[in-house]
Amino acid sequence: MAAGRTVKDIMSKDCVTVTLQDNVYEIAVKMKQHDIGFVAVVEGKKLIGVVTDRDLVVRGYAEKKSGSTAVEEVITTNIATIDPSMSIEEAAKVMAKDQIRRLPVVENGELVGVVAIGDLAVRGNFEDEAGEALSRISSDKTLVGSSK
Repeated sequence: MAAGRTVKDIMSKDCVTVTLQDNVYEIAVKMKQHDIGFVAVVEGKKLIGVVTDRDLVVRGYAEKKSGSTAVEEVITTNIATIDPSMSIEEAAKVMAKDQIRRLPVVENGELVGVVAIGDLAVRGNFEDEAGEALSRISSDKTLVGSSK
């Protein structure tokens, strides 16, 4: 790996976002249009939370919420974020520790990008420790909801 590679080098800058004025239906449409399962919730440029496809299912549809349900009812606000100057290896360790696949990149409270687990796997050759931890995220997640 090239010395000094940071999150800024690999993050996606084109972030699909919604605001608190949007609703569950509008989030689902954006997810479908962009073929994604993660949308950042912003106020101006300030990151205030995220909504995942799982949030829509667990807090939305499983709770019999309608499409007009407010973002506030399905949002996850206690989220890990990283700084664009963080090393790729450090980002991998945060993802592994928190077992998350997508990590918002925030600078001065403002959303500047998103790093996905695939960005790390494709673009970074990080230490074995981080690589093993990330592969555990993928294998552990496949066991959730299995019939065992």
